[in-house]
Amino acid sequence: MFFDNWFGILRVLVVGTLAYSALVVTLRISGKRTLAKLNAFDLVVTVALGSTLASVLLTESVALLEGITAFALLVGLQYVVAWFSVRSKRFSEAVKSEPTLLLHRGRFLEGSLREQRVTREEILASLRGAGAAEPADVAAVVLETDGSMSVIKNPPPEGSRGTLESVRTVQAPEGAG
Repeated sequence: MFFDNWFGILRVLVVGTLAYSALVVTLRISGKRTLAKLNAFDLVVTVALGSTLASVLLTESVALLEGITAFALLVGLQYVVAWFSVRSKRFSEAVKSEPTLLLHRGRFLEGSLREQRVTREEILASLRGAGAAEPADVAAVVLETDGSMSVIKNPPPEGSRGTLESVRTVQAPEGAG
């Protein structure tokens, strides 16, 4: 249960190092978009890459080259989806979700909450995280395509300096410049 043989440990060390290296190289070649937190497809690719790495590491029946091929396939498919999404509005609409307004001017939008399966408590937690005490303190809460919530604060009242009050002017030392 705790130890089978030294060959198994050696295999995990060697194959793990090579598989990890192949994954890093594949991700560097594919660019930042492959692991972006943008939509459900990005999450699926991230989870699938992790699952593939685990399979290569711990399953003797999965050869290293098979794992590397799986990495390349997943990253390649992600590239194709991203490529078509950028070039075709219809394709993009089919594979990506749109942001959803959940709270507007202090009012919860019940239909959107039900459709997106979000509770009032989750929105209130997002408000607290953004430094707002009450729903009336914000202009809107938006459920983004990556599942995060954006809190859009009310604009500062007319005539106030808003966030500029917190900006300090830093003087250059005499003789500089």
